[in-house]
Amino acid sequence: VPANSVKELVAVAKAQPGKLNYGSGGIGAPGHLSGELFNTLAGVKMTHVPYKGAAPALIDLVAGQIQVYFGNLPVTLPHAKAGRLRSLAVTSAKRATIAPELPTVAEAGVPGFELTPWYGVVTRAGTPKNVVAKLNQEIVEILHAAAMRERISNLGAEPSGITQDQFAVFLKSEAVKWGKLVRDSGARAE
Repeated sequence: VPANSVKELVAVAKAQPGKLNYGSGGIGAPGHLSGELFNTLAGVKMTHVPYKGAAPALIDLVAGQIQVYFGNLPVTLPHAKAGRLRSLAVTSAKRATIAPELPTVAEAGVPGFELTPWYGVVTRAGTPKNVVAKLNQEIVEILHAAAMRERISNLGAEPSGITQDQFAVFLKSEAVKWGKLVRDSGARAE
């Protein structure tokens, strides 16, 4: 693909609707939803090619069978550094610590684009608030310990450690955002 930036990728995709193929680890997988979000926000139409896992998609990307892939940074970065792939941006809201030279997709030309994998801890309904608060406090402390921050950063992520109320708001916003995208795109987990 003759694109060295997200803006150039958008231009190529707009000039050739449906001609660029993006691979993912399967229908409904994060890479699939990333591509659909990109299509929607960039106003382009790339064709989704689902694979049975991320590894076969990455192999075909390196081999030139597909042109675009939204993948895990720690897995794709070594290929980019070796010159086998061209990394254009990261999908998170902020630049990644392990690749600060890469802009975010949003700052590189597709405003509003953000896909950040996240993990959370939930408890059984009715767990006393003081227990939830103490659990949250302990988890946040662990996440902010130097060794843990370094470990998480090396995986291409950033620990946040938010309150249970902030997490509840976040979960609702994620459900709305991805629910609409799934409905609009017709994506289904398989």
